[in-house]
Amino acid sequence: MAEPRRSGTGSSKTAPARRTGAARGPEHAARTALRSLEGLIDHPAEGVSAVRRSDDGWCVVVDVLEVPRIPDTTSLLASYEVQLDRDGELLEYRRVRRYRRGAADE
Repeated sequence: MAEPRRSGTGSSKTAPARRTGAARGPEHAARTALRSLEGLIDHPAEGVSAVRRSDDGWCVVVDVLEVPRIPDTTSLLASYEVQLDRDGELLEYRRVRRYRRGAADE
């Protein structure tokens, strides 16, 4: 019976060092902004449409369902710009756009 193969030459598996703040990356910033905004404005988030690094941390644009309607294509959505610091704490947010779901960008 053959022995199981071993990988590497004496390498050991260690847990990656925990990253904090801006080092965590855009995925973490997006999730954090989405959860924080939902808790503050009490409207369900539809998703994240933009993430960019800023001088102090992250700027995330979160799309939110503000007024559900039937048919769904007439629902009102809004885009909120959420500013996070380097540690992922919410600094500020503001609504930058409001639009119907069925409306195309111009």
